[in-house]
Amino acid sequence: MTAAARARLLAELGRFDQAEAELRLGLLTRPGDPELLALLASVLRLDERHDDALAAADAAVEAAPGSAGAHAERAENLIALARTREAVEAASEAARLRPAEPEVHRVLARAHAAGRDFGRARAAARQALAFDPRSVSSLLTLAEVERVAGRRRAAARATRAALAEDPGHPGGRWLIALLNAERLHVGEAMRGLRDLAAENPARLRAEALAWPVLGVLAGLRRGLAVGVPLTLAVRLAMPWWSLAGLFAQGIALVVAVVMMSFTARVLLPAGRLPWRSLALLPRHPVTTELVTAGVSVPLLVWYALGARWLPLALSVVTVSVLIISGSLRMRVTSLNSR
Repeated sequence: MTAAARARLLAELGRFDQAEAELRLGLLTRPGDPELLALLASVLRLDERHDDALAAADAAVEAAPGSAGAHAERAENLIALARTREAVEAASEAARLRPAEPEVHRVLARAHAAGRDFGRARAAARQALAFDPRSVSSLLTLAEVERVAGRRRAAARATRAALAEDPGHPGGRWLIALLNAERLHVGEAMRGLRDLAAENPARLRAEALAWPVLGVLAGLRRGLAVGVPLTLAVRLAMPWWSLAGLFAQGIALVVAVVMMSFTARVLLPAGRLPWRSLALLPRHPVTTELVTAGVSVPLLVWYALGARWLPLALSVVTVSVLIISGSLRMRVTSLNSR
């Protein structure tokens, strides 16, 4: 068995460090081999080491400028690094070099979708499907393009077509769960994720299973970041507008009710699994977010009922801490995933 074959097998098992070791050992005897370099880039990308992966992909392209696979792998890493213009250029070159290869069109579709050019992304995905209308990979690429474009019904149709070909495909089941989550079908989404986690424990990170809690925190951050300053601004207009105080109380009450309703709609059907998954995330930022979010809404209710300055001033402080701790958690999570 060749180094490349052994590395592919190890990567499929999720043993990325061993796959990398195999490839680097192979590169000692075959330095500059474009196939090994491109495969190394793929393994490092799957291990979420995107800067190292891009360096390996660049080396593969330099070693073999005519290799469509090297350009496609480079595009995949540029997508992950949010360098979308370069990703489209690299994927387009891969498609030019190997126009009859569905995979390069799928990569091009993902690159265009990352750049929010959904028309071209959809066209590239359909070009991949033209080679094999029953291809699960191409159907799921089209589904992801449609999902990101906000066309959830089209995304669901493409995903169901993929699952009709392969009912147990993890990617298709993940997309169905994601679409259910976006439509706030929380119970269905959590059942799908729970089954996926049971069958593929290494596939799902804690963030995926804790999404109801994290989603609620994100929603509270956005809602309170608008509602609290708006309430304060209207309250400060009282010297010039006699009804400003009453309107400020009304805004505070509406924001609080909306935030509580949203929280209940997401968390009640989610069950206990999201809370158990929180233990695997950066603890201090998450705890701070939960406390500040839990305090901010009652403070708004307090202000709405009593029109006192103290709860409004405290809500400004707690929302500021909520925003900062949310940014800190996302930064820590991003660093830990590298």
